Amino acid sequence: MRMRPRKEREARASGQRSCLWQTGCGTGRTPMLCEWQGHVLRWLCGGALYGLLEILWRGHTHWTMMALAAVLCVPLDLANEHLPWMLPLWVQALLGGMVITAGELLAGLALNVWLGLDIWDYSGQWGNVLGQICPLYTALWCLLAGPVIVAFDWLDHWLCGGERPRYRVV
Repeated sequence: MRMRPRKEREARASGQRSCLWQTGCGTGRTPMLCEWQGHVLRWLCGGALYGLLEILWRGHTHWTMMALAAVLCVPLDLANEHLPWMLPLWVQALLGGMVITAGELLAGLALNVWLGLDIWDYSGQWGNVLGQICPLYTALWCLLAGPVIVAFDWLDHWLCGGERPRYRVV
């Protein structure tokens, strides 16, 4: 969304479009409801798309991975609202990849180590930490975070009238 709360209030007060549903379908939904629905849609799409990506990559997935991906979309989506457009996209992707890696470590310790579900094991990878995270997958998460950030921004723009995305590469 990338609008500061003050600017968002000013936009609403001036009558600017703040929700797709508010400007055409006559449902009477409020912008806050639209924002909430936009967030949930992005989180669920993130979880489902990650599950599909993992099936393509590994040939299978576990339902907890889709749930973890949806949960990890929450801080990425919320942080994305407050990061300035001037921040280069690669920095945003790096920050997103670090958030994903931290979530993967916490989930791995709970699901794989504590509960013994053995959903993944990176112990054969160089630089792994307790077999739950490794530099290779951290790099992949950073690469994946960039397109996710862009997709979230465009979904917000199209569905809820957020700012038109613009990015700095360097």
